[in-house]
Amino acid sequence: MEYRLLGGSGFSVPALSFGTGTFGGNHPFFSKWGSSDVVEATRLVDICMEAGANLFDTADIYSFGQSEEILGEAIKGRRDKVLLSTKATFRMSDEPNDVGHSRFHLIRSCEASLRRLQTDYLDIFTLHGFDAKTPVEEAMRALETLVESGKVRYITCSNYSGWHLMKSLAVSDHYGWSRFVGHQAHYSLLRREYEWELMPLALDQNVGTLVWGPLSQGRLSGKFRRSQPIPANSRVAQGAGEGPAISDEWLYSVVDVLDAISAETGKTVSQVSLNWLLQRPTISTVIIGARDEKQLVDNLGAVGWNLTAEQVARLDAVTELDTIYPYWHQRGFTERNPTATKLYK
Repeated sequence: MEYRLLGGSGFSVPALSFGTGTFGGNHPFFSKWGSSDVVEATRLVDICMEAGANLFDTADIYSFGQSEEILGEAIKGRRDKVLLSTKATFRMSDEPNDVGHSRFHLIRSCEASLRRLQTDYLDIFTLHGFDAKTPVEEAMRALETLVESGKVRYITCSNYSGWHLMKSLAVSDHYGWSRFVGHQAHYSLLRREYEWELMPLALDQNVGTLVWGPLSQGRLSGKFRRSQPIPANSRVAQGAGEGPAISDEWLYSVVDVLDAISAETGKTVSQVSLNWLLQRPTISTVIIGARDEKQLVDNLGAVGWNLTAEQVARLDAVTELDTIYPYWHQRGFTERNPTATKLYK
């Protein structure tokens, strides 16, 4: 397993990490992702650790804490061998303060996650979404308190827009507080909007990218085929696919190219899709998920080899998105803004 630095920190993470949203199932949304119990979760953790993918990502909202509880049981006795990442932001109860980035909520949420995970520290603590009602200064100071207390080693954010992230970094820099070293963001061959604003920002500010949704909720797993029904057990079929709808024709045009490259490389469609991501700028780790051992083993096969430059170019071409303003305008001024068109050259 390749290890990469997380942004501008000295902290190394595996190129592939494991997302545990499939643990538990005690949630109307996350139950559609999976429902691994402690026994199955322990086996999946074993497989990851054998492959060197020792970073495990969870969140308090995943099955209302059940994912954290199961992960805590699965790693019992080997905390020193694993890296743990969890998140807080979303509402966990009807209590007025049980949501967002207030000092009250972040500190209480972190302490609750520590109890569920059966540990006294987190390697990574992530703000799961942006809270526009809490001052950024309050949120970042609360995170600094957690770092100073030893309960958190590194902080990251997730699902931020460019100005959300830049403002947070500026506040941290102004006060000398810990800054976000990573941004957990949705990015895949079918969802490349991350490249427009957030990737240039990550390059400029040395923020590592932790990719979620790398297979676009299974669309890039090789199971979605032209003229065939959507797999009944897929997240998309069960209404658990995130983001705007993706047209069938465009999806299948991408899958056609993936199939061709899969045949050339001897790798699966999933492995080709994940390997493309691993070659992008700023990527520190790609978070993979799996309902079972077969899916996990297949996804872990995305490392140890690389697509050729020509194969990457073919995937780039078939998945290129029409840009929105101001990005299309910036692409017309490459003399002084070369990254607008040559971000990954």
